[in-house]
Amino acid sequence: MKIALAQLNFHIGNFEQNTQKILTSIALAKKEHADLIVFPEMAICGYPPRDFLSYNDFIKKSIAAVEHIATYCEGIAAIIGSPDFNTNPKGKDLNNSAFFINNGKIEKKINKTLLPNYDIFEEYRYFEPNTQFEVIEYKNQRIALTICEDLWNVGVNPLYTVNPMDELIKQHPDIILNIAASPFSYQQEKTRKEILAKNAREYNLPVLYVNHVGAQTELIFDGGSLVMNAKGELVKELKYFDEDFCVINTDEIDASEQISESENNIEAELIHNALVCGIKNYFQKLGFTKAILGLSGGIDSAVTLVLAEKALGKENVKALLLPSQFSSDHSINDAKQLAETIGVSYEVVSIEETFKAFESTLNPYFKGLPFNLAEENIQARIRAVLLMAFSNKFGYILLNTSNKSEAAVGYGTLYGDMCGGLSVLGDVYKTQVYNLAAYINRENEIIPINSILKPPSAELRPDQKDSDSLPEYDILDKLLYQYIELSKDPEEIISMGFDKSMVEKVLRMVNSNEWKRYQTAPILRVSTKAFGMGRRMPIAAKYLI
Repeated sequence: MKIALAQLNFHIGNFEQNTQKILTSIALAKKEHADLIVFPEMAICGYPPRDFLSYNDFIKKSIAAVEHIATYCEGIAAIIGSPDFNTNPKGKDLNNSAFFINNGKIEKKINKTLLPNYDIFEEYRYFEPNTQFEVIEYKNQRIALTICEDLWNVGVNPLYTVNPMDELIKQHPDIILNIAASPFSYQQEKTRKEILAKNAREYNLPVLYVNHVGAQTELIFDGGSLVMNAKGELVKELKYFDEDFCVINTDEIDASEQISESENNIEAELIHNALVCGIKNYFQKLGFTKAILGLSGGIDSAVTLVLAEKALGKENVKALLLPSQFSSDHSINDAKQLAETIGVSYEVVSIEETFKAFESTLNPYFKGLPFNLAEENIQARIRAVLLMAFSNKFGYILLNTSNKSEAAVGYGTLYGDMCGGLSVLGDVYKTQVYNLAAYINRENEIIPINSILKPPSAELRPDQKDSDSLPEYDILDKLLYQYIELSKDPEEIISMGFDKSMVEKVLRMVNSNEWKRYQTAPILRVSTKAFGMGRRMPIAAKYLI
């Protein structure tokens, strides 16, 4: 049997566009003489639809789209993911379903069994888990159709009480199909392949896996759809961060040669490509075209500018250089050099006189009080006001340039440098930002070397350095990773060799700044635990404070 895999970039709620993409792929599959074409989980409506699922109209439109597509499935069958109403009067109102379409109609519906309810996933909020298991018989093949998480319950410590493949294998399937909406993280590619390979080996069956590609606000889907033989060896892999299509002959899978792993396995390269995809799709799907950011001469804004230029084109990106009396000459020159190197237009707008006006206005109230955080934050907020003025006047979307290390410990000014419509580096630790800069400069010096080598500084007071109030980033980031990504307790972190007083100070900063992070822009997720929808912490709490 010839099976087509259609890895597509869907738009949540855009039924017309999603349907057209699906129909175009069906037509292509017919030309390739495929017997069956497979689309990802929730392909009809896009993933994750979240509380759109609360509206009956949304579900009805999803089902209507499936039924419309079915009329084009003559001479070819299709598997398409969509939400559907639960016909059982007991339980949740909906199922996360895969429709098997053949002969112009829906012939079978397979519902998702394992509903993830951790990190960014909240499927048990909406869906009723499946309890009935049956294979699909088509073209003398018995297909074990699973939906994403349904294959993630292998190993010695299963998360769920049931394993769908343990039930389906009793019906002697010939092949495993898995339709997925598996979001990207820079560690996900390896983990995903390990899980799929375990399934192939455990059940001695080839695995065909079809994933989403493209970004949905903060979530980025990397694609990487693949085929594994019954030994768990990779024999076909689709593109990463781009739409792709292929046709596989099931009779040839086990005879196919194992292919080498994708070259997209360097962490900095993966994060770079994911962030470019995230920026591009955020703007495209919201109908935006132009971005603006504050370019300081530091490494964070430099990396963000390069990523934005790659995603949107140099003609659609503008930088504002906003020096104060505390800005060094080399910072301004570095910022100019970068903008000119990549061809992005820029303006230099000094905030010195504006800051003096604020000082004059506040002098009757601040008189006799020392220069402190208040004056530092005024500078950051002046910059934000100017950036937003350009945004409103010329139609730019402001990109936030803060990194994850800063966001974690509250090293940023609310309504100042934390402003923006999208946070590009908010899930990238400072040390990873340096790695991104090195990757960008791998062939030529694009980001000025001085922006990379100089000590990080907000330049809001004379001779200010980040290390004045924070541990060195190579130490801080390791500590933060243990606490945020791995959820290690303070005692565990201290036992790893971190200084006790430093651990207590840093974790106190992380927890006490949740209120700031709650008000930030959507953060492009590239790790296993990003700030935002996947990390839900109370604000008015006292833990470790």
